Amino acid sequence: MGVQGLNMGDTIAPAETLRLAELVEQLGYRSWWASEHVVLPSPRVDPSPSEPDTPLLDPLVSLGFVAAATTRLELGTGIVILPQRNPVVLAKQVASLDVLSNGRFTLGVGAGYLPQEFAAVGVPFAGRGQRTDEYIDAMRALWDSPAPAFEGKHVSFSDIDAHPRPSNARIAVGGASDGALRRALTRGNAWIGIGTPEETAANLKRIRRLSAVTERPDSLGALEINIVATAELDASVVRQYEDLGVDQLIVFPAAIDMPLDEALAKLIALR
Repeated sequence: MGVQGLNMGDTIAPAETLRLAELVEQLGYRSWWASEHVVLPSPRVDPSPSEPDTPLLDPLVSLGFVAAATTRLELGTGIVILPQRNPVVLAKQVASLDVLSNGRFTLGVGAGYLPQEFAAVGVPFAGRGQRTDEYIDAMRALWDSPAPAFEGKHVSFSDIDAHPRPSNARIAVGGASDGALRRALTRGNAWIGIGTPEETAANLKRIRRLSAVTERPDSLGALEINIVATAELDASVVRQYEDLGVDQLIVFPAAIDMPLDEALAKLIALR
């Protein structure tokens, strides 16, 4: 079981982040995921997830801080809005975080869905799916190729090298569109979905349907299924997710109506 959402809201202060990181690891959680929005629409309009004045730490900076306070906890972005990032710079940041966390980092990526955010960072909203695919391929070239080179519509490079290389370059793909599911199958080590057991069952059925007509590279291994749970959890609901083949549930403990420490302990007891 993993936690998400602790790099935002009332839990972003250094002392509170350190305390929670130590507590989450002590309780036996597997992972800690950090969310991203560089900016939010103001005033808030659908489908924006939060009010515009919600404090939200950059996920890579936040995870670097958490990495220094933990030794076993897996770390991930849930997710980075990839087309808004420079893939060459991000590849270096990922490699750096991989080294400093001793290989505990997974880069979770998504294509994004807020036009206002894309406009603010100067990236076209249209074509963001293609840009996401290309950026993943470019980063893989930097991490895996003995002589990194890439030629695409949005990024190109050659006659360069970049070290250190990550020891564990894992990518998790978020989203439930057909494009996102194909991206997970063709480019991701894992998929991050969101939903109830019923919604998860429907999305896993779609993944199976797409996998029948989509070639998955052997190097990626089996697709790990991570689900951000939106159902109210008890032991029977957790079992429903498990019976569907979910490898890891990710939860928002801050959303539970009780003190955060109690919520964390309650959730981990459901495993």
